[in-house]
Amino acid sequence: MNIRITNLLALGALALSVTACGHMSQRDENTAAGAAIGGVAGAILTGGSTVGTVGGAVVGGVIGDKVDPKKK
Repeated sequence: MNIRITNLLALGALALSVTACGHMSQRDENTAAGAAIGGVAGAILTGGSTVGTVGGAVVGGVIGDKVDPKKK
């Protein structure tokens, strides 16, 4: 029973997070994607360290913010 409630809450949180990104600019999307990728990479490289995860998210967010897909 508890697993079912947890799954429903997780599904609701996922639905809200997806709709929250609907009005983001391309720059905001790049920043969020960079932070997510950087956080995962930081966690993997440091063995799950909190500092590594947060540091990776910060660095990834900054890099994502600076990426301009329209420049060639």
